[in-house]
Amino acid sequence: MRFTKPATSFEEQVQLLESRGMDIPDKKAAIHYLSHLNYYRLGAYWLPFESDHDTHQFHSGVTFDDVLNLYVFDRELRLLVLDAIERIEVSIRTQWAYHMAHQHGAHSHLNPALSNNKWHQGNLRSLKKELARSDEVFVHHYNNTYTEPAEVPPIWAACEVMSLGLLSRWNKSLKPAKTRSAIAKTYKLPVNVMISFVEHLAYVRNICAHHSRLWNRRMTKTMQIPHSRQLGLSQNFNTDNIAQRKLYNTLVMLAYLMDIVCPDHHWRSRLKELLSEHHIDVLMMGFPENWEELPIWQ
Repeated sequence: MRFTKPATSFEEQVQLLESRGMDIPDKKAAIHYLSHLNYYRLGAYWLPFESDHDTHQFHSGVTFDDVLNLYVFDRELRLLVLDAIERIEVSIRTQWAYHMAHQHGAHSHLNPALSNNKWHQGNLRSLKKELARSDEVFVHHYNNTYTEPAEVPPIWAACEVMSLGLLSRWNKSLKPAKTRSAIAKTYKLPVNVMISFVEHLAYVRNICAHHSRLWNRRMTKTMQIPHSRQLGLSQNFNTDNIAQRKLYNTLVMLAYLMDIVCPDHHWRSRLKELLSEHHIDVLMMGFPENWEELPIWQ
């Protein structure tokens, strides 16, 4: 089937939404938002308000402001999630570099014996590309001062130019059990859970960094849930099959790790205030019905 839909003006987009049952009392404001936010982008936020997805008819009483409220919430949610990811990412970089350097040497990231052979060369190529693109002073200082090992500074410096995705791959391919355990012990997590979450975190960060819809997204890269009740952590997760692909479990782990990385944070209360301010249906995010009673949210 050939695509034949014509482009529509902002005024026509407002008329189309009204014809489908959306209440738009301030058409001038709606045109303004559509001219800066893109009809197609906002479409992901009015889907929950449709009574019929085939005809795109809206439930009675749905307003343009309802859609805009959801869009603004998702934007603020992404910024809040990114705030936590930044702190946790910096912490993981620090722990990875520290234990690698102290157990295996300043340039241990160059040692193929410490990594799964399938990953090492690819990880090293990626790191060299990121170093070559970097304009960090410490990279230029190393290259201008030292000749060996060429182009690759010590691990405590090299980790600072790594993307979270590359750090995740390097962490996942790490062989020595003692080093893996030492990193995970910082966060009081099993090694497999820690590795899984860092990989998941890189995926979620990319969603946020590309300004994509987050709040009710169905995740393609999930995380492994810790099952040990030793920390009292496992009881906070939603183990429902559908919910495990939603954002809630990610938020649980972010709140848990923020308590370790930044004990005096207000991230948890900021999240609860954001949900309340925008009157969000948290069940669509994978929250269990009794979520506010769970220990992690106290």
